[in-house]
Amino acid sequence: MSLSISGKTAIVTGAAHGIGLAIARHFIDRGAQVMFADIDEARLADELGTEAKSDGSARYFAGDLCQKLTVNNLLSATIDAFERIDILVNAARCIQVSDPLDPAQTVLDDMLQLNMKGMLRMSQMTAKRMISHAEQDGRRGEEIGAIVNISTPANASTQPELLAYSIACAAQEQATRGLAVALAPHGIRVNGVAFASVMSASLQNQLKEHGDWRDAMTDGTPLGRIAAPGELTHTVQYLASPGAGFVTGQIVTVDGGRGLGDAVRVPAF
Repeated sequence: MSLSISGKTAIVTGAAHGIGLAIARHFIDRGAQVMFADIDEARLADELGTEAKSDGSARYFAGDLCQKLTVNNLLSATIDAFERIDILVNAARCIQVSDPLDPAQTVLDDMLQLNMKGMLRMSQMTAKRMISHAEQDGRRGEEIGAIVNISTPANASTQPELLAYSIACAAQEQATRGLAVALAPHGIRVNGVAFASVMSASLQNQLKEHGDWRDAMTDGTPLGRIAAPGELTHTVQYLASPGAGFVTGQIVTVDGGRGLGDAVRVPAF
């Protein structure tokens, strides 16, 4: 089976920074048409500039994707630009620490909204568009789309300050599995990638404040280093490609083996 995504149309959320940007750029390099989506319009404009032309393979859309109307507008803009949607990569993430014993804090609500509910609604609404277009085109009994959700292995973390984020990651992974079963009859595959020890935008920011984390992470990672964002992109491409045509409901871990050893006492970035 081919790993090619050339000619496919993809939406990548969280595409203004770090992991999302690396995935979106990788897809462009592999011949896909990509809608870069993020709430940070200024960063999107700086990153794409004149590249986002009316006849090019890259566009961008800025808005709060936790809002249903914004998601509808994003999907419509993508179809207007490229006529179809074949791939969705939910790479937008937000990490907050909190006091796990303070019932007054709203961090759990925020983490669920930003990391799970937003992803779930985005996936649901995109899948409906994929199904509708497939029916119009008479494409039945074949694969019509792929969804890849990006998270971290924090779902299995026991770091108290990340309790809310860990719960959201666990909920996201369960949503991935549930969607995979629900959408399989429609020809849409849903998988996840959980990454750690990869230089995301979040990790870059944290290392500025906690320089000692770098040595702890590399020492606790069997491959002995922090990976570049680009090293995650090939896994995402595989899951979005025909090469993974019989893979759905799976969470692929990309962490340099970090999850195999003793827990590293830094956040699971």
